[in-house]
Amino acid sequence: MASRFSSESLARYSAVRPKRVASIWLVTLVLGFLVIGTLCESSITNADSFLRVLPDSEIAENLLIERLWSPADGTKKPESVSEILVIRSSGLTVDDQTFRDKVESIYVAINTAGAGSTDKDPTLVGTVNYYITGDPTMVSDDRQSTIGFIEFAGELDDVIDNLPTIQEIVDEANGIDGFEMYLVGDASFGIQLNEIAEKDLLTGEGIGIFAALIILVLVFRALGAAPIPILLAIVTIIMAVTATSLLGQIQPVSFFIINMIMTIGMAVGIDYSLFIVGRYREERRNGLEKVDAIARAGATASRSVFFSGVTVVVALVGMLAVPASIYYSLGLGAILAAVMAVVAAMTLLPAILSLAGDKVDAIRIPLLRDTGSDPESGFWHRVTRQVMAHPVMGLVLSAGLLILLAIPALGLKTGLAGVESFSDEHDVIRGYGILVEDFSSGIVDTTDIVIDTPSIAASDVQAGIQRLQDILATDDRFNLAKLVVNDSGNLGLLKLSVNSASSDEGFKAVRDLRNDFIPDASIPASVYVGGSAASNVDFINLGDEWLPYVVIFVLTASFILLTVVFRSLVVPIKAIIMNLLSVSATYGLLTMVFIHGIGVDFLGFTKVDAIDSWIPLFLFSVLFGLSMDYHVILLSRIRERFDETGNNDESVAFGLQSTAGMITGAATIMVAVFLGFALAEMAMFQQMGFGLAVAVFLDATVVRSVLVPASMRLLGTRNWYLPGFLEWLPDLRVEGDETPRVPVVTPRGATD
Repeated sequence: MASRFSSESLARYSAVRPKRVASIWLVTLVLGFLVIGTLCESSITNADSFLRVLPDSEIAENLLIERLWSPADGTKKPESVSEILVIRSSGLTVDDQTFRDKVESIYVAINTAGAGSTDKDPTLVGTVNYYITGDPTMVSDDRQSTIGFIEFAGELDDVIDNLPTIQEIVDEANGIDGFEMYLVGDASFGIQLNEIAEKDLLTGEGIGIFAALIILVLVFRALGAAPIPILLAIVTIIMAVTATSLLGQIQPVSFFIINMIMTIGMAVGIDYSLFIVGRYREERRNGLEKVDAIARAGATASRSVFFSGVTVVVALVGMLAVPASIYYSLGLGAILAAVMAVVAAMTLLPAILSLAGDKVDAIRIPLLRDTGSDPESGFWHRVTRQVMAHPVMGLVLSAGLLILLAIPALGLKTGLAGVESFSDEHDVIRGYGILVEDFSSGIVDTTDIVIDTPSIAASDVQAGIQRLQDILATDDRFNLAKLVVNDSGNLGLLKLSVNSASSDEGFKAVRDLRNDFIPDASIPASVYVGGSAASNVDFINLGDEWLPYVVIFVLTASFILLTVVFRSLVVPIKAIIMNLLSVSATYGLLTMVFIHGIGVDFLGFTKVDAIDSWIPLFLFSVLFGLSMDYHVILLSRIRERFDETGNNDESVAFGLQSTAGMITGAATIMVAVFLGFALAEMAMFQQMGFGLAVAVFLDATVVRSVLVPASMRLLGTRNWYLPGFLEWLPDLRVEGDETPRVPVVTPRGATD
């Protein structure tokens, strides 16, 4: 006897004891809110960090912390965090006393605030190098702008938490008497990034919920059922954030995990419940009693949802292995959202359906015709007939379209979006603009050359350092500071000012240092390049290096899972090929829109020189999971029918027609949710949301509606081929046992 997942008994239990199940969920949600309020903040970090590998930039920073930035007593601390105060006057120069008095007063106020800080807060160490000291590099060529450094003790996260005290002083002086004043640095940019991310999150979530509610009303053709999937999505998000708060105590995660939970949780939470509610309503129309209809939905739709969720998780697990916290955080957030959506859909949803009963069909929309019980009518019936009658044409046209869209992906280039990709409506961005125009962004984004040797004073080491300095002096990209040596004489630091740490020029400078300049200098020591630009280069390289491994893992795991679930070798091979086509087409569209700028003005997106380096790996994992999601839903219905009739063509037609409405509605909701997040200000969220939206659209239209049925029509019963030596595999197929009550339909052009 086949081994089957007991989703039917779980659904029946929840339907028979709905109040008990609902009460357990209510208590769980209350506890979840308590956990979030207590632990969430301590689980999330503002800074990205490498987790399990040490690239050059990390080695350089660790050496500086251990040997150069350590006090005499042996305790270790990171270098103090610096913020740059940019001051510009519209009519005065630094030579005017009024200008000098303004600068002096602002620094006195800042130092006073630092002196009054508590032990918990980062203490202001002092201000250095503003123009009163006479340093000409701190004054612009037109002498209307000046900068000064404000140094903080404490780590970046501490400064981000406490910088608002200083920011308030600067904000009060900004705009007074024709002076512009802005703080620029990692901490101020981190605060601005948090604010933008929170705004983007609220925008995306609001648009997603509103669009989803409208689409659900159209899909269900009744107001009663529409709020249920949204309720399940909200529960999914709450529980996923709760789990994040707990797991974050072990390994802190990036704050972007919340955006990911909101995005994926809203999408799959609505989708999974949509399929189950739709199947429940179908079974009620077919004459089953309420509890039996819920159990039947559990035996079919819930089981499909379970295995769909498993495919999503499998596709995302590979991201957890990438040794950078942004990948770990995004992957973990999406996995938690998918898991919680499945759990809620399989337990809480049956209880809600049992309590609601036929009220899910309350307040029907009279102008919308419900064709769910009539497979021989409607748009999808006509599509099915055409595809099944002309499978070769459908296969060639759909595959050709995806290949055509994928061609621009050959020019896909990865990088990182810097502050230049943000609107100058934000103070920190305006300050950065003045810094770049009047000074150099390299003042913020310094690059460290760290020299590790038993003796910096050794003649051959000194000769090598001099050769490197001579080489760098011939390149106007670098502004070289003098050599700094630690007290033990075994570590040297050369600080360089380089253009933006997130620009191609900054990246090329780091690569030139590592690949050409430092090797040419032949320093007899271990030399590492660190700093912001170097960290970004290492991060980009990390994603490029791990992408093939993640792809291999996802393809292998998906193949094994689908082989077991559908007991076929042909089904997983076709599914993988089709999903690779849709992912490649998505990469092509991303390249066309964001790099080549086609339609960016119309869509309101930001044109960039390169796609954010984490996007391709992330999109591959998520899109493969979501594509398999719909594939499992569709194929489970086809296999269910095939087991009952043995007629491949009729089963394909039946599966396509019976799932078309639900999958189309679910895909439309996903597209709406993802496009809501694509309206974000942050370029990387625009790329993420747009990529997810177009991939789901392509998958639900071209792939699911044409490519899948056409290929299955041509292959016939070979779709279900499983060699004899694999008969030992466990039977975990998704389908239920009962025969559906929808009449058999043989489309025109199909044969037995």
